[in-house]
Amino acid sequence: MHAENPVFRARARSLLSGTALALTVVLGQPAFEAQARELPDFSEVVERVGPAVVNIRTSEKVRVPEGQAEANEQMQELLRRFGLPVPNQRRGAPRGGAPGDDDDAPTRRGVGSGFILSADGYVLTNAHVVQGADEVFVTLTDRRELKAKLIGADQRSDVAVVKVEAAGLPVVKVGDSNKAKVGEWVMAIGSPFGLENTVTAGIISAKQRDTGDLLPLIQTDVAINPGNSGGPLVNMRGEVIGINSQIYSQSGGYMGISFAIPIGDAIRVADELRAGGRVVRGYLGVLPDDISKEVAEAIGLGKPQGAIIRNVIAGSPAEKAGVEGGDVVTKVDGKTVDKAADLRRLIATVKPGAKATLTVFRRGAYKDLVVTMAEDERSRRAGSGATPDADSAAGDAPSMALGLKVSELTEAQRKDLKVKGGVRVDGATGAAARSGLREGDLILAVDNVDVETVKGFQAQIAKAAKAKVINLLVRRDDIVNFVLLKPGK
Repeated sequence: MHAENPVFRARARSLLSGTALALTVVLGQPAFEAQARELPDFSEVVERVGPAVVNIRTSEKVRVPEGQAEANEQMQELLRRFGLPVPNQRRGAPRGGAPGDDDDAPTRRGVGSGFILSADGYVLTNAHVVQGADEVFVTLTDRRELKAKLIGADQRSDVAVVKVEAAGLPVVKVGDSNKAKVGEWVMAIGSPFGLENTVTAGIISAKQRDTGDLLPLIQTDVAINPGNSGGPLVNMRGEVIGINSQIYSQSGGYMGISFAIPIGDAIRVADELRAGGRVVRGYLGVLPDDISKEVAEAIGLGKPQGAIIRNVIAGSPAEKAGVEGGDVVTKVDGKTVDKAADLRRLIATVKPGAKATLTVFRRGAYKDLVVTMAEDERSRRAGSGATPDADSAAGDAPSMALGLKVSELTEAQRKDLKVKGGVRVDGATGAAARSGLREGDLILAVDNVDVETVKGFQAQIAKAAKAKVINLLVRRDDIVNFVLLKPGK
């Protein structure tokens, strides 16, 4: 009966028409076109950047020890006597390379990526791509293969520059890695597993990742595999913002986390390599560490910002400038130091012989120290310090109530340890032991006040005994740290 009702028929037609329209929007061509417009299209970027991306192939002659070479020859002779086939030790000269005297030597091959910085043939890549290579070959997208010369490689930043003899080459456009945003679309071009000019895409997952020695890296979810190293990380404007360098993997292959060197840092390194073949960095002579929120609040610093100095190397620029163990460096030439990695990077940018101003927080106050930087030599290492002898009179209460037994240092011990004062821990029980103190530790300060004698130490402990937390500046061997002593626990 409803079917014969004109009103019902009209409403049904309207409903069916609306349903059909909805299905068209959901399933039809216009919906797919709208979705396609929202997704990124990398084709134009690939066309623009791709020609400047190169494949890098390396070869390294395997140096066989003399004894092993003789053993191999004896084995080959034995096989010949029995009429058995002799393995061919030659693995072939590098493609495009001229034969040499050691042409029959085994060859280890490597593959990576790079990109052209200048039309006259300077190519940027990773240091680990060309490390140890006897020959480097660059293959362009037009299939030309050119022998390259290594201009310089810096292992600490993992940046290298090679040069091919050519002109009029396509070049990449360098962007600003500082302006890159988390969540931004990016792509990589490289030669994973030797598959040249492979394009992968994803987003920036994080910035300022402290996985490198000096440089804060860009984390992405772009698929990076062996052979991608040295290739460019490119934004949607066709600008190179990084060099694909590392992956996090438990299998050896891509697992969703990749890292790239920020292009700004890489270019600075590349400029030094082109100018002098190596990178010269400043040397301060300290062992910095991050500072915890609890320690920052206990010493009066407030927020956990800065790099706490655990050790000052004897004779270093830091010692000459008056830097002490326990200082918290908060600025270098006015630039904020948030963590230990920042201090290392800022110091590295100061040229040897130049002066830098360190702002340090010491005993509850800020002060500026001017340091003259030396040249960084990785072979320099901190020496081990002497442990003082326990031959002085022991102190007693009120430190004994905290489980501490201390003694003064002799003048000879202070000279040997290069300290102005402090008391030695001869025993630690109760609250002192729970805080991590142990025999042989040297207490330099209590609640930001230097201590030079047992009497002074006991007086300062007496003042602080009712506090919830007492902060002690403690030296163990050559390492200085803050120990938080909680009397009530």
